[in-house]
Amino acid sequence: MKTPRFLAFHVSLIALLAANAQADDSTITTPSTTPSPPIVDYQVTAKKLDQAQNGLSTETGTSSYHFNQENITDLPMGDQTSFNQVLLQAPGVTQDSYGQLHVREDHDNLQYRIDGILIPEGISGFGQTLDTHYTDQLNLLTGALPAQYGFRTAGIIDLTTKSGAFANGGRSEITVGSHDTFEGTQEFYGSKDGFNYYINAGYDYNKLGIESPTSSANPIHDGTHQDRMFGYFSYVLNSDARIKVIMANAVNDFQIPDNPGQTPLFTVNGATDTSANLHETQNEQNTYGIVALQGSTESNIDYQFALFSRYSDTDYRPDNLGDLVFTGVAGYINNSSLVNGLQGDASYQLNDTHTLRSGFYISNEEARSNTDTSVFATDGNGNVISSNPFSIQNNTSKAAQLYDVYLQDEWKAMDKLTINYGARFDVSDAYVDASQLSPRIGAVYDLTSSTKLHAGYARYFTPPPTELVATTAITKFNNTTNQPEVETNSPVEPERTNYYDVGINHQLTSHINLGLDGYYKDIHDLIDEGQFGSALIFTPFNYTKGRAYGTEFTSEYHQDNFKAYLNVTAERAVGTDIASDQYLFSQAQLDFIANHYIHLDHDQTFTTSAGISYKLDETTYSADAINGSGLRNGFANTTHLPDYTQVNLSVAHVFNTPTTGEFDTRFSILNLFDEVYEIRDGSGVGVTAPQYGPRRAFYVTVGKSF
Repeated sequence: MKTPRFLAFHVSLIALLAANAQADDSTITTPSTTPSPPIVDYQVTAKKLDQAQNGLSTETGTSSYHFNQENITDLPMGDQTSFNQVLLQAPGVTQDSYGQLHVREDHDNLQYRIDGILIPEGISGFGQTLDTHYTDQLNLLTGALPAQYGFRTAGIIDLTTKSGAFANGGRSEITVGSHDTFEGTQEFYGSKDGFNYYINAGYDYNKLGIESPTSSANPIHDGTHQDRMFGYFSYVLNSDARIKVIMANAVNDFQIPDNPGQTPLFTVNGATDTSANLHETQNEQNTYGIVALQGSTESNIDYQFALFSRYSDTDYRPDNLGDLVFTGVAGYINNSSLVNGLQGDASYQLNDTHTLRSGFYISNEEARSNTDTSVFATDGNGNVISSNPFSIQNNTSKAAQLYDVYLQDEWKAMDKLTINYGARFDVSDAYVDASQLSPRIGAVYDLTSSTKLHAGYARYFTPPPTELVATTAITKFNNTTNQPEVETNSPVEPERTNYYDVGINHQLTSHINLGLDGYYKDIHDLIDEGQFGSALIFTPFNYTKGRAYGTEFTSEYHQDNFKAYLNVTAERAVGTDIASDQYLFSQAQLDFIANHYIHLDHDQTFTTSAGISYKLDETTYSADAINGSGLRNGFANTTHLPDYTQVNLSVAHVFNTPTTGEFDTRFSILNLFDEVYEIRDGSGVGVTAPQYGPRRAFYVTVGKSF
């Protein structure tokens, strides 16, 4: 079910033909019996439907952070900034290796939506499926969420796409620079008689695909090829309804970087290897498609119904000789997941003070895990008795279903007080069958014209990611080099959380906005994830109990052409007693954690993000920075890595010449001071490999719109 790489070219070609056809519209005669609607009517209709779509959701009582196109363009890498790097500029977002993010001390547990439609999660990997190039608005919601948000609740990342509704044209962009980087992006957009489209295709090659296991500026065996395609199409049926089609595909190939100087532990029929000469690779594919009907009725009802499908596939291919020599285990792993489902949302303005919202979600997932693991035979004491390896296969599959319904009321209780209350009922039918009724309440109070208070409570139900849960027949590996020390393998349970959030926003002056937010989470069956073994695929497990709490300070300044922001977060997350997948841990770890609350491996006490930008005529100067006090390491996460700061900057300029017309350029420097810092050191619960942050790098971007 692989998607050929040349499909990216096909998408670009289709878009080019569509653009050319649009440019030649003057040669086509439309019959007088079916006149085209005036474009102004279409624009008015599209804007009205956009407003109705926005009305399906509410942020009452939540903590929210917003990025628009201008905010993204002002970042040092502009539209070439990866999706995760944009989110790192928001409060409460912590950097980790392999493209991971932690929002408010959760491991993953992020929900992605496009135009309000939930995108089923894919198998976690290094590559990015979503892209900033087609982002018109990006909203991050955290805290006590309204009842319409469920399953993945650490953060709601809601992306509003660009479209061709109000413009016709396209844009070409190329970036070159350090690590042999070449990244090209092509987009086309346009509209005709109620139909509009936006198509984006991108390709990326570089030699820093994932974080290096060493401090070297030039990692060994770390190349990547990445293809991305995205298409948005909509057609206005009438003044009250439209159909939307969204399609995307990402195919990412990664080399796993080598860590030279490691000591061989085994031989394969007398043969050995060097750790600087391994050839491990990982291929990832994520594909999804959505068909949605969105509109309004004369009875003040707004609605959106969406059919969706997503296919996700990850292939890890080991270096058979090398992995056996250094770890005694070489495992080929293929994980795949196919999800189909239906989502419906509706809102009804009952009167001037009450707006009712309700909806449902149904999905079916077919998850498969196929492994072929080469090992050595051992005796009863764990000693290798043969240097001739043999393979053990373990193939599993699981069908899993998720269901939910919700109902909520947004009540304008007073001129200054808005309350949103409701509940949702979630059902998970997977490796563990479970359900929960989850009440929610959130409120916003206008203390003054410049000061707003918000507070909320939410009960959360978070099933483990089915695509990452695989029933491992651990007894198959008895008397081999892959035999676990512990043979207990309890199933992963859904996480259940009581979440409290309170915050204040204050407009200090017309140019300065300040915010302070605090949260507390009381968690049962806390879900965490770890990377166990050589394959860089994460596996979930439970702590019986957990707690997480923190405080976020936000500030922003905007006057004329100068902008600045500063976000500071202090937080803590702990858990006790490993309650599932115990075979992944040593007996010493299990014994210690059973009697102690330990820091989660991704717990970082202090996190800071900051940025400035200034536009002078046609030149924009930008800089941003992230600082972290260090993720946890050591036995049972009892210590933490040193703090670090990474500073990036850029200069962007728009040229306009008689020969070339208008085009824009950008010169960027990442990690300006070339700070060497470790994100991971290979120790800690569920951490087996070191990763360093990127060294100083230089990039040049040239773009032209048409």
